[in-house]
Amino acid sequence: MLNELNKAESKDTASTECGLGMLIVVSSPSGGGKGTLIDRVLQTMPGVSYSVSYTTRAPRGAEQDGREYFFVSAATFEGLIRQGEFLEWADVYGHLYGTSKAQVERERAAGKDIILEIDVQGAASIRQLIDDAVSVFILPPSFELLRDRLAARGTDSPAD
Repeated sequence: MLNELNKAESKDTASTECGLGMLIVVSSPSGGGKGTLIDRVLQTMPGVSYSVSYTTRAPRGAEQDGREYFFVSAATFEGLIRQGEFLEWADVYGHLYGTSKAQVERERAAGKDIILEIDVQGAASIRQLIDDAVSVFILPPSFELLRDRLAARGTDSPAD
């Protein structure tokens, strides 16, 4: 993945030709390893920004508001939808998740690459809206490993 991103950065693309940063969309099933991969990208590629999504779910473990997610109430989230604040949003297992349109536009306009950690629904929405988005889907090595990861997390059921 890192090699592919490095190759993509070195190519002339429509977005870089007009000064826009690259939009990188990483998706996988819950527990598929999105966060681990993105942490590694951010450690090794300091010029890449991370899009902090909004969610109505409760924080897990050591998650902090504004770092992993902006944790908001359902009423606040619905207000943001009405105001057109999201590039995409989805209901995932009863919780709402959304990507800030303003943050993505601001980073890209400044020529910075930005990485999004979103579910499969969100990735499909982004691909329809933004032609030059780079989309990466992470498939876990096996269903059994995915089930074990979710069980170890203790916040998702294997059915999720």
